[in-house]
Amino acid sequence: MSLKARIQDDMKSAMKARETERLAAIRLLMAAIKQKEVDERVELDDAAITAVVDKMLKQRRDSISQYEAAQRQDLADKEKAEMAVLMAYLPQQLSEAEIDTMIEGAILSSGAAGMQDMGKVMALLKPHMAGRADMAAVSARIKAKLAG
Repeated sequence: MSLKARIQDDMKSAMKARETERLAAIRLLMAAIKQKEVDERVELDDAAITAVVDKMLKQRRDSISQYEAAQRQDLADKEKAEMAVLMAYLPQQLSEAEIDTMIEGAILSSGAAGMQDMGKVMALLKPHMAGRADMAAVSARIKAKLAG
């Protein structure tokens, strides 16, 4: 079953169960997928849908930090609930040890010597980690390893 079909089935089950918050989050995801399909005039595959989910999660993280800074815990909680629904559509997340191993392997294979080679390391890692790790956190780890 494709990821898009799974999302549509989950939307139907949320409608039947009258789970309004879950249904709203799934509808937002479906709207983002449809928007991307219309913009690019193509049917999105699972990898492209994962990229859409990843982008939406990043938006949620940013919103949560903004809402908490503004002391709007009610809105932050709503975003966290949406994040929990969206996380179900990402592949299994990589562990900290797996991320470190992949970073070290990429640094060795690219021959990175310092910060100027960070782009090379990121280019090697991005295809393998997309949707499976927070790339901002991965970037911070690479900076720490290359600087140290």
